[in-house]
Amino acid sequence: MTGSKVCIVGSGNWGSAIAKIIGHNVKASNRFDPLVKMWVYEEMIDGRKLTEIINTDHENVKYLPGHKLPKNVFIGKLCDQIKPQVKPGAIGISLIKGIDEGPDGLTLISDIIRSKLDIEVCVLMGANIASEVADEKFCETTIGATNEPNGKIFKELLQTLNFRITVVKECDTVELCGALKNIVAVGAGFCDGLGFGDNTKAAVIRLGLMEMVTFSKLFCKSAVTSATFLESCGVADLITTCYGGRNRRVAEAFARTQKSIAELEAEMLNGQKLQGPQTSAEVYKILQKKHMVDKFPLFVSVYQICFEGRQVKEFISCLQNHPEHM
Repeated sequence: MTGSKVCIVGSGNWGSAIAKIIGHNVKASNRFDPLVKMWVYEEMIDGRKLTEIINTDHENVKYLPGHKLPKNVFIGKLCDQIKPQVKPGAIGISLIKGIDEGPDGLTLISDIIRSKLDIEVCVLMGANIASEVADEKFCETTIGATNEPNGKIFKELLQTLNFRITVVKECDTVELCGALKNIVAVGAGFCDGLGFGDNTKAAVIRLGLMEMVTFSKLFCKSAVTSATFLESCGVADLITTCYGGRNRRVAEAFARTQKSIAELEAEMLNGQKLQGPQTSAEVYKILQKKHMVDKFPLFVSVYQICFEGRQVKEFISCLQNHPEHM
C-alpha cells in the first residue's frame, strides 16, 4: 500500500521552513509517500526562475536563504484551481495566520479552504518564527483538529525533536489566536517606536490577550476555553511576536519614521506583506457590523493608526482608557 501523498502549497519563508521538516519526516515514515511536491509562485531571481533554483540547488534563496531543502521536496506546477486535483478523502492543514470578512461576519481562512476544496482542514499555529524553525532551534506549536485522528496524522508529519506539537480540539480558537496576535504585535511595535519601555509593552500584551479571548468567545462557532490560550498558539505566540517578527519590527519603524505601512513593507520585507494591519482592518469591519467597536480599544486603535490617520502617539490612550481599567 502506497503512502499518502503530501503537497505543500506556498513557498515563502514559513512554507520553506515547513518543507524542510516535512521532507525529512516523510522519509522516516511508512505512512507518507517520500516524494513531496511544493507549489511556488514563480519569480525571477538573478535571471533564474525560483522554481528552477529550488529544484536544482534545493534552497529557497529569496525567502529562506542558507537552508537546504531535502532533495525529495520539489516544485510541481499546480493548476490555478486545486479542486480538480484533490482526491476523495484528502485532508488539509492551514498554516496561514489571517482572517477574512465574510457575508455573515467573520470567516476563517480554514473555512474558505474547507468550502472550496470540500475537505477536512486542521490548523497549525504557534510561537514559530520561520528562520528559527529552519535553524532547528527548540520551539512548540499547536495543531487545532476537530477530528483528532487527523490531528495525529499531521503531528506525525510535522513533529521533530525540536519542533514539538500539541493537538487540541478547539480548531477555531487556535486559528483566531494566530491571526489576532499580529494586531497586538503591531501595538507592541508602536510602543517600541515611541520609547515606552517594557512595562508598557507588557500591558499591551496583557490587554491584547484579553481582547483576543473576548473576540474569540464572541465569534467562534464552537466552545472556547481559556486553556487553549495557554498553548503555544496563544500566549507563547503572542509574546514571541511582540518581541520579534515582522509585524512588531515594521510597526516600530512606522512610529519612528512616519512612513506609510506600504512604504515600509517595500523597504523591509523582501516582497512579503504584514498580517497585523490587514487583520485589524478585517476585525474593525466585523466589530462595526456588530456595534462592538467600543469593547476592543486596542484592536481599533491599531486599525485607526494604520489606516485612518490617527496619530501613533495617541496609541497610549487606548491603554489608559481601556475598559479593563474602568
